Amino acid sequence: MTMIINTNNKFFWNRIQKNLSFTLNLFLTMVLILFLIGILAEAFWAKEQDLKIYSIKCGDGWGYIIKNDDKIIIKQTIIPVISESKSFKTEDEALSVGQLVIKKLDSNKSPSITKNDLILLKIKM
Repeated sequence: MTMIINTNNKFFWNRIQKNLSFTLNLFLTMVLILFLIGILAEAFWAKEQDLKIYSIKCGDGWGYIIKNDDKIIIKQTIIPVISESKSFKTEDEALSVGQLVIKKLDSNKSPSITKNDLILLKIKM
């Protein structure tokens, strides 16, 4: 008497495992490639800013200029957010507000100054 062994189930199971393994490996490889492309693209497109601040004498007070690679990006000759158009009383006041603007720019925030910022910096308005 001969005995017949059914091996078809094993064949299909092995085939399913191979396909799943291939698909998973392909998926993980694609994710890794996209991740690396994202990192490289960010490094390529994100240009490091070289922000520098300079004080300027204007009229009877002070202001500041912020430059990036010798290009003026902000020129502030009056105290922002107050109703009057007057300059900073001292060079230190102008530079301290300018430094705050640079900190905001470096942290990708709006460079706008609020009255609260001026109060915290003890700017005489």
